[in-house]
Amino acid sequence: MVTFLPFKGYRPRLAAGETTADRISPPSETIDEGRLTEFKSHPGNVTNLTRSPGQDKRFTDARKLLDEMISCGGVLQDGPSFYLYEQCMAIGETEIRRRGIVGAMRAEEYGKGKVFPLDDAVSRSKNERLALLRDLETDTESVLGLTADLGEELCKRIDGSCRLCGRHVDEDGVEHRFSRIDDETVCKEISEKMEAQEVFIAGGHASYEAALAYAKESPENESRQLVMCTITSLDDPGLIVLPTHKLITAEDIGETSAIKKIDKKVTMIEVTAEEFESRLEEHLFGMMFKSGRCFVIDNKTESENPMFQLDTFSAQENVLKGVYKSDEGKSKLHHTYNLGEVLGSMTEKRYDAAVVFNAPSIERLCDIARSGKKVPKRTLSLWPEFWSGWVFLKKE
Repeated sequence: MVTFLPFKGYRPRLAAGETTADRISPPSETIDEGRLTEFKSHPGNVTNLTRSPGQDKRFTDARKLLDEMISCGGVLQDGPSFYLYEQCMAIGETEIRRRGIVGAMRAEEYGKGKVFPLDDAVSRSKNERLALLRDLETDTESVLGLTADLGEELCKRIDGSCRLCGRHVDEDGVEHRFSRIDDETVCKEISEKMEAQEVFIAGGHASYEAALAYAKESPENESRQLVMCTITSLDDPGLIVLPTHKLITAEDIGETSAIKKIDKKVTMIEVTAEEFESRLEEHLFGMMFKSGRCFVIDNKTESENPMFQLDTFSAQENVLKGVYKSDEGKSKLHHTYNLGEVLGSMTEKRYDAAVVFNAPSIERLCDIARSGKKVPKRTLSLWPEFWSGWVFLKKE
């Protein structure tokens, strides 16, 4: 059974001259140093909590800042509430909206109940998230869970009972709207509806696994068994799932040698740069090289391991680990869901190679998760990103 509850969230109270944009940010791990400096220039911005470890990798100063924000009224505590997080955007000439319900979900071991991972956590990120939790005793960012539709009637009641708390339009033109739901009847309906659902963690895997480890440290503390989670429907028309492409900086292997080694493991068909995108759709994945050579790629034979039918797994085993030894630190990977960034970077010869994927099937990833297997790290990306700083969940 999934336990999904309203909680007494701490939300920003804007001072004179402040805007919502001064307090929120994209997911902390996606922010480069240039943008981070801009966000942290606002004293109350969430990045001053999430991206401010000391030299000892502790978040002691961040905890002092959070305590100060609470004591000085920079954030105020609500009564028991769920929150509605909406993102409105234009895709071509079509306006679409993605909805998520933010609540407190009981953390449980993957596969032992009804919570499953759609991706694997990065160990370094998990360790940092656990350090952040131990020092702040607070969830400052939400994980993302995908589930079946809550139902049209309940969604109507949510729309009718919520009150807008904050709004922001980001640099991509996406409108973010954050509203509070405190109607006791509606909150009870949400919790009851979620009890029988499966939840697939699609974002914030490191935060979820850190929350689970944190919960085990204090099994008697009920508040520490919870993790802030935004629940979005698998059928939501605004759920845009993108592949995460890999840009490779090779250390010890040249292009000619790499192509020869890769060709022994998979079937490589060379195509022109102009036809690369259109041909990619017909094949498992593709590769581009600094020289300008492009290939579409398939498995040579059908493996006994069905995971090789997944493009990111085949690329991981046959190319990233098998040839470039990325798991041994012999090459560096840059991850992006932006195909335009990949094409531009390779045109400018900024990387030695790129692995390019088709959009993943969310249904297939859910089936893999149910089977108890984990797909490679950073298999999928969701656009637009879910921003943080709207509300905090304290676990004291």
